[in-house]
Amino acid sequence: MTKTFGQRVLVTGAAGFIGMHVARALLGAGATVVGADSFDPYYDVTLKEARAAQLLSQQRFTLARTDLADPDACRALFAVQRFDAVVHLAAQPGVRHSLVNPGAYVRNNLVAFGHVLEACRHAAIGHLVYASSSSVYGANHVLPFSEEQAVDHPVSLYAATKKANELMAHSYSHLFRLPTTGLRFFTVYGPWGRPDQAPMLFTKAIIDGRPIDVFNGGRMRRDFTYVDDIVEGVVRVLARPPQADADDAPYAIYNIGNHDAVDLGDFIALLERLLGRRAIRNERPMQPGDVEATYASIDRLQNATGFAPRTPLAEGLAHFVAWYRDYYRK
Repeated sequence: MTKTFGQRVLVTGAAGFIGMHVARALLGAGATVVGADSFDPYYDVTLKEARAAQLLSQQRFTLARTDLADPDACRALFAVQRFDAVVHLAAQPGVRHSLVNPGAYVRNNLVAFGHVLEACRHAAIGHLVYASSSSVYGANHVLPFSEEQAVDHPVSLYAATKKANELMAHSYSHLFRLPTTGLRFFTVYGPWGRPDQAPMLFTKAIIDGRPIDVFNGGRMRRDFTYVDDIVEGVVRVLARPPQADADDAPYAIYNIGNHDAVDLGDFIALLERLLGRRAIRNERPMQPGDVEATYASIDRLQNATGFAPRTPLAEGLAHFVAWYRDYYRK
C-alpha cells in the first residue's frame, strides 16, 4: 500500500463496504480521515455501525453522520473541516432496486453528487476521486470493456446516474479546473460486503438450506474484483491527480476490475466447495437492467499507476467466507 498520505481526506460512504476499507487503508498510509455517512437503511444498519466501529477505534479518524443530499449539511461539513482530497463513495447502490425506488437514485446519486462537486469547487479541493460503475457500459457487447468505448446506452437508472456523475464531474473539471477521477468498479466482493450482493445472498442461503435465485440459467459472467485490489487502486489513483488534457480539463476515468470474466456457475460451484454444501437453485429469467457479462480492460489503470488487480477469485472468496462465518457465527 502506498505510504505517501500526510493529507486530510474526506471519505464519503465511510460506513459502506468499499468506504470502510478505503478509509482504513488511508489511515494506514498516514492520512487523517473524516468519514461521512448517512447510515441509510437500504440494508442492515447494524452492519454499517459495525464497520464504523472498526474505524472509530483508530487514531486520526472522525465520523460525521451527514446526509450529503441536504445542501446545508454538505456545506457545513466542508465549512467545519478542511480537506486536501475527497473520495466520494456514498451512493444509492443496486441495479435492481433502481426499478423499485428510482427517487432514491436521483436524490443520493445525482443531487448529493452535485452538492459534493460544489463544495469541492469552493473549498479548492486538490483531487476528487468518485465511484462510477461498470454498469455504465450498459448494452455494450465488445469485451473487454475499455474506457474508450461509448457509454451512451445504460440499461438501468442506476447506470444512468453513474454516467451522469461522470458528465457532471467533467463539467466541473473543465469549468473550474477541479481535478476529478472517476473509477468504474467491477463487481466488488470481500469481507464486510453488502447483504444485497450475490456473495452474501448466496452464502447465507446455502448455509441456511434455502434456494438461491439463479438468473438466465446461470449464463452470466462477472469480473469479480476483490476489495483489497479496489482499495489499492483507489489509493494509488488518489495520489495522482489528473493533469489538464487537450480539453483543458484535469479529468480521468479508469476501470478497476480483475480482468477475468467468471461464469456464474463456476462462482456458485466454488462457493459450494468453500461452504461444504450444495446450493438449491431457483432458476429465474434474465432480470430487467442486468447484463450478461462484465469484463474490464485495465491497461489505462496499469499504465497510470503501475498497479493491476491480481487476487484470484478462489483466494478472495475464501477470505470472504472466513469473515462471514466469523461475523455471523455460522
